[in-house]
Amino acid sequence: MATMGLMTVPSEFGPRETLARLESAISAAGMTVYARIDHGAAAGAVQLALGATELLIFGNAKAGTLLMQAHQAVGIDLPLRALVYEDASGHVYVAYNDPHWIAERHGLDAKVANTVAAMASTLKSIVVDATESRHND
Repeated sequence: MATMGLMTVPSEFGPRETLARLESAISAAGMTVYARIDHGAAAGAVQLALGATELLIFGNAKAGTLLMQAHQAVGIDLPLRALVYEDASGHVYVAYNDPHWIAERHGLDAKVANTVAAMASTLKSIVVDATESRHND
């Protein structure tokens, strides 16, 4: 499912396993996980309820730099991010911004089209590996 560049993919696993699989797939793709933000824990720290909601910030400096060389403001959308969350009905999802949408948002031209396509393909593969049992078992 896609909404305004946001891709949302259901997971066959619980939030912890989905997150672990996502981190593993990111590393296997040669990318670096820069940060992990636990929104659920932060909500709990201020006595508010929020289901499992964790954000991974990750990327590949070479690919990201090529995009920022084309238009430096694209750095607002990089490194890449993926949000793993469990909704009120217990369904788990991975949400991320489609690199094609990021490129369109910043008016990137054909010079970086191959880089954007490779990023999109890699990101889709990473998310499939994290969310589907027939992958990475």
